[in-house]
Parts: sequence; C-alpha cells; structure tokens
Amino acid sequence: MLAQAQFANSVGDGVYLVTSAFYFARIVGLPAAEIGLGLTLGWAVGTVAGVPLGHLADRRGPRGVAVLLAIMTAVAVVSFMFVRSFAPFVLVACLYGTAQTGLSAARQALLAGLVEPADRTVVRAALQATLNGGLAVGAGLGGLALWIDTPAAYLTLFALDALSFLVAAALLLRLPAVRPAPAPATGPKLAVLRDRPYAVITLINAVMLVYMPLLSVVVPLWIAERTSAPSWVVSALLLINTGSVLLFQVRMARRVKGLRDASSSVRQAGLVMLAACVVFALSPYGWMFLLVAAALLVLGEMLLAAGAWEISFGLAPDDRQGQYQGFFSSGVAVARMCGPVALTALVLGGGTLGWLLLGAIFVTAGAAMAPAVRWALR
Repeated sequence: MLAQAQFANSVGDGVYLVTSAFYFARIVGLPAAEIGLGLTLGWAVGTVAGVPLGHLADRRGPRGVAVLLAIMTAVAVVSFMFVRSFAPFVLVACLYGTAQTGLSAARQALLAGLVEPADRTVVRAALQATLNGGLAVGAGLGGLALWIDTPAAYLTLFALDALSFLVAAALLLRLPAVRPAPAPATGPKLAVLRDRPYAVITLINAVMLVYMPLLSVVVPLWIAERTSAPSWVVSALLLINTGSVLLFQVRMARRVKGLRDASSSVRQAGLVMLAACVVFALSPYGWMFLLVAAALLVLGEMLLAAGAWEISFGLAPDDRQGQYQGFFSSGVAVARMCGPVALTALVLGGGTLGWLLLGAIFVTAGAAMAPAVRWALR
C-alpha cells in the first residue's frame, strides 16, 4: 500500500516537473526570473518546515500527518491553476514546498514505524524504484501536454497532479496506524537541531545530492553548447537513469547491511561520480561518452541512495524518526534550490576543469561520510 501511494504521487510529481516551468511561463505569463525566485523561495520555506512537520508526525502519528500533507499538496497544485501574478505564485509555491517536504518526512517516519530496522533500507529502495516508475509515467503525460501546448492541456495535467495526491492520501489512510511516540521527559523538542554529527552527515549528503540537476538541467545545456550530439540523446540519458533505478536499486540496497557498509557505499559513490564527471568532460570528442557517463552517474546515485538511507534511519532515535528524516531530507530541497545555478556556473563556465572540480567535490564528500558516521556513533 505504501508503494502504491508512492507511485500515485510520483506520477503527479513527474507531470509537475515536466510541465510546471512551461505552464508558469506561457500560460500564467511570469518572467523566468520570477519563476526561479518563487520556486526557490518555496523550497527554502519547505526546508525550514521539514523538521517541525516531522516532529508533528512523531507526536501525532505519521499516518495521519502524511494524509493531511498529501491533501495539502493537492490543494497547492489546484491553487497554481488560479495564480495569475507573482505574489500569489510565491505564496502557493511556499505552500507546495512545505507540504512536499513535510510529506517526505512523515512518509519516512511511517516507513520506520511499519518496517523492522533491518529491512528499512531495502523497502526504501523498492519505494525509490516505484517512485522512478511513477515519474516516468508522469513525464510521459507531461510530454504529451507540451506537444499539445494549449492552456486546456496544461490545466488538465495539473488537475491530474492534484488527483494523484488525493489518491495517495486515500491509500495512506488504508495503512495500519503507527502509535505516536511519547514526548521525551527531558531534552529539547527538536533534538535534531542540536545533533551536530547528524547535521554534518546531512550536509555531506546534501553536497552529494547536487548531482540531481545534472541530467535535467546541466547536461542538456552542455550537450547544446559543447557537443555535436543529437538532441534525442537527452531522452536516452534519462531513460538509462530511470530504467537502471527500476532494475537495480533494490539489489544495490541489499548489499548494505549496517552503518559500515553504508559508509563504504557512499565512499564508492563519490569515486564513481568522479569517473562520471571525467567521462562527461570527454563528451565533446564523441557523444557515446555521454551514454557511458550517464551509466556511471546512475551507479553512483544508487550507491549513494542505499548508503544514505541506511545512515539516516540507523542514526535517528526511534521516537524521533520524523524530525530526523525531515532534517535529513532537507538536503533534497537544498540541491533543488542551489544545484542548477551552482552546477551551471561550474560546468558550463569551467568546461573540462569544471567537471573535474565537481568530481573532486563528490570524492571528498563521499570520503568524509565514514568519519562523520563514526563521530555520530561515539
């Protein structure tokens, strides 16, 4: 049931990711700068809201909070359909970012409450594979709307996006309830904000997650400006990514059994991502390098995900999984906010040297994870 809910809302996410920028620009009529600023502010607010909403999931029960936030996401998507100026757009973007970030934290707390600790990483991997499948379906529907390119097509897809989150809420409601964790007798309510080792681990993960905009933003621009590759290669790279996660993410997660394996997996991810960056830098000499680089990148992505999930669950207290997962998942919002601008400047501005610097960042962050985990254990 949790996988079905994940699939439902990821179809909506896929629709939104593909069509939202075109909708806000062509139908709403917002300038690109205002769209970028509004979405950045939305994810910034969501990042701040993740921990308190995760704490609410701990204290009130993650199932009910997840259902409420899924409905709130649907409301935000419907509200986008009526936005016609910048100020309301920012307000709705903040509602959307808050609901999405909180939903992620509540869903992880729900998973932690329903699944035994030894199985959480594998189950999380299965959910990630399901998510990628849903994103692919949603992206296909979004591509159809882009081809039709009419207001009615965009609005229909936004309505479908909202419906997908209502379906997810209904499916979540059918799961067993997880008993709320009792409030600790001592210590701060939001203990994760004082957990310095966990904060460092979250920062390392956030640095690694800047790979996220590579295939959707940076590599297409790189292909257009620096290579002679045909435009269809962009679709091929995305297909390699989503197909690989669907086929191999669960197998990759089964290799991780404990925090030592998890730290090793993150370190390997850094090395593989360095190799991907080196091969991307070679792509002006032949577009086949792009396919090899995409395969290496998704291998690094799967290694990182398997290790990071084990670490995020394993180092979080059982009675505070919601707030800890809310804090850890803030790295995704940070990557979405900062990644496109930072990587575009680094790679397109620096060329081969930029790719090498990016690879060095991945290697350094991956190597830093094991010492940070040992610090957290002490």
